[in-house]
Amino acid sequence: MGREDSHYRPEGVDGRKFGGPGSGGATGRVPVPDAQFPRAPGDPGDPGRRPDAGSAPVGRANPQQYGPDPVGRANPQSYGSAPVGRARPDQFAGRAEQSPYGAAPLRWPDQDGPGGGPVGLAAPPAAPEPPPARPRRRLPMTVLAAVLVVVLAAVGLAVVRPGPVAGWLGGEAASPSASAQPSEPDPLAVLAGPDPNAPIPSADGVRAALDPLVRAAALGDRVNVSVADVTTGQALYGSGQDTPTVPASVTKLATAVTVLAARGPAYRIPTRAVAGATPGEVVIVGGGDPTLAVDKNGFYPGAARLDDLAAQVRKALGGTAPTRVTVDSSLFNGPVYEPGWDSDIPTGGFGAAITALMTDGARRDPEEARRTSEATNHAAERVPQPDLTAGRQFARLLGLSGDAAEVKRGKAPAAAAASAAAGAPAPGTELGKVESLPLVRLVDIMISESDNVIAETLARQVALARNKPASFAGGAAATDAVIGELGLPADEISLADGSGLSRTNRISPSLLTDLITLAGNGSHPELAAIFGGLPVGGWSGTLDDRYQAAVTKAGAGVVRAKTGTLSRVNAIAGLVTTADGRLLTFAVLTDQAPSDTLDQTRQALDRITTALAGCGCR
Repeated sequence: MGREDSHYRPEGVDGRKFGGPGSGGATGRVPVPDAQFPRAPGDPGDPGRRPDAGSAPVGRANPQQYGPDPVGRANPQSYGSAPVGRARPDQFAGRAEQSPYGAAPLRWPDQDGPGGGPVGLAAPPAAPEPPPARPRRRLPMTVLAAVLVVVLAAVGLAVVRPGPVAGWLGGEAASPSASAQPSEPDPLAVLAGPDPNAPIPSADGVRAALDPLVRAAALGDRVNVSVADVTTGQALYGSGQDTPTVPASVTKLATAVTVLAARGPAYRIPTRAVAGATPGEVVIVGGGDPTLAVDKNGFYPGAARLDDLAAQVRKALGGTAPTRVTVDSSLFNGPVYEPGWDSDIPTGGFGAAITALMTDGARRDPEEARRTSEATNHAAERVPQPDLTAGRQFARLLGLSGDAAEVKRGKAPAAAAASAAAGAPAPGTELGKVESLPLVRLVDIMISESDNVIAETLARQVALARNKPASFAGGAAATDAVIGELGLPADEISLADGSGLSRTNRISPSLLTDLITLAGNGSHPELAAIFGGLPVGGWSGTLDDRYQAAVTKAGAGVVRAKTGTLSRVNAIAGLVTTADGRLLTFAVLTDQAPSDTLDQTRQALDRITTALAGCGCR
């Protein structure tokens, strides 16, 4: 099942209940930034109250109003030149998959297909606020785009990501590059977002469209759904929407939002080398970069490279010859596999041992994985001890061989912990450092390709940012904490990992739509980075082979979503533009689907989102 984790075979979904919203109530939804006055419980402006379907709009910013995109990618609806981002009928002939990595499209040197030039985002004008029927807290919608421009300029992320859209518009293809950081071209404004004044579907209309589809036999006995209008935050449809449900890889949306909130989109993960306790000893210190490459042939284009680090070390050592390499991977602790994972994950390639130092996502043969993973849709073989494997690779790059190339684990000495030998750097002296791609690009890859290893390392970055242990448990606890900091109900999420491989994870559909709305409403512009990696229906990422049937084709190019798949668990959450041009967010989770109807279950999910795409529903 390729980039999804559908090899997983849970024995069933337990019936444990969560307090509060999990058993029928909601406590606190998407916050409005300018709330200043206390309100009585139950007041329409009470943050503990979710807007009911059909309630008055609360006035949220369109997610396309965040100005130049955090990595210059097209906005969530900018994947076609037709009005409000809807697909043209001819857009899917001979397509090439959009790059989640930045400068290079997801097309390797031995692959054919149209490429694409840069596509950027024009900041559309602020949407007028609809008048509320009753007093409500209101979101200030002025200068959101301008504020984000300033933020992006400060972090240096106002760049453009080439992709297939530019191919449709006549852009030039970008050349793949795995050996250097991608160049940062100027933003190019070419496409506007959906119409902020488009009519909102009515709750009754959406219910009439979705109720028959939600009851499809292929979805099983428990289907929990949330649909909301992104601009206003108004709930349009709910069925079990507050019930925590097994999310599978849709978990990655929570990981993405929380790591962007905790670290920021410009953050880069370092890998350092320092002088060891004895002359010539080099300690490589893992910072948790899962994309680190050995050389230009790495799996992830643009990744930091060990050969660059080795060159820095040789220069810093001067006349001192390297004698041995010690691996410090102590930043991460706890088990390297989540105890709740299926027993075939260590050998099946869908996950890996999570260590603070690794190369190429722990793939044994990154070049082979790069050539075959997209074509054959299977997982790559992983090494059992990624940190030691990376250490041996580094030792060879330093010119060590034989017994000297063998490595061991140890701790880097503190700087100036001991006197230096004559001519040798003092123990703890930094000899070199390389840094990952900006965090926003790692999030892109994680979401678009459902990369489980990146997800687990990013969850640990959340833990480190919140001073918690960088472990499965620490990452889960930190994710919960950041969800609460964002003003969302942390009791509607309970995680054991950051990737969704664990069958004990639970997230409510309404929390997922809240996360997406929060990322788009302008109150936290750094969170808008989640949109660039969302796969496009019938086009890219984990949706590239979906929305092909006649009954779902209308969703191709219009639905953008993260998918999740475990045995008997299927989920999808993301964005869709209606036929009238209104931007909606949705989450559909089912965790009791028939075990032998995966294709039918996926199509049933796609029919729900396609119905939203074709919906006037007024």
